[in-house]
Amino acid sequence: MRLFHLFFVMTRPMTLGARALIWDRQQGTVFLIRHTYVPGWQLPGGGVEAGETAVEALQREIVEECNIEIKGHPQLKSIHFNRQASRRDHIAIYLVTDFTVLGERPGDHEIAEARFFPVTALPEDTTPATRRRIVEIISGIAPHEDW
Repeated sequence: MRLFHLFFVMTRPMTLGARALIWDRQQGTVFLIRHTYVPGWQLPGGGVEAGETAVEALQREIVEECNIEIKGHPQLKSIHFNRQASRRDHIAIYLVTDFTVLGERPGDHEIAEARFFPVTALPEDTTPATRRRIVEIISGIAPHEDW
């Protein structure tokens, strides 16, 4: 059985990412990051590693990329097929409204900038997929299957 599983993983690998819409409802702001290696502002998050749940990956990535600690349990809002990345990439989006900001997130080799923006005044270069996810979640409209 283990050999069959290994064969399946090697011939049909799939990647899974977990991202967060960190929404401060009182302030009307969302937290976005800008990487050093791809253009545009986007939702924070990253890949789910072997032996890790999506929520564990999300918690780890949010501390690393945002210097924010998730409190309680984030709410899974949707899962999207990321055709632009590969034929096998999927992204789970979680809504985070209960969190603690541990301090300002200074830029480094991976994250150029990270901060809150008013939902009504997102940066001009916010990625289209990020804009779609924000509108879907905040407006409560049905999510599109594609990233």
